[in-house]
Amino acid sequence: MLTLYGASVVTLMMLFYAFEARSSWFTLAFAFSCLGSAAYGFLAGTWPFGVVESIWSLVALRKWYVLYPHKHD
Repeated sequence: MLTLYGASVVTLMMLFYAFEARSSWFTLAFAFSCLGSAAYGFLAGTWPFGVVESIWSLVALRKWYVLYPHKHD
């Protein structure tokens, strides 16, 4: 089950990254799929992968927040 989960979140990451130019929501979805991938890394015992994916998630969240207009009220 863990392998299936890992393959699913990595596939979602790839799809959301490919569609980022279409909508800011794909950037946000990419960030959350990176978190899912990080969880997979930690659960699988490959903590360096989990750390890197966590960082990618923060990078994507920052990109989404900075590059796309949002209401901040």
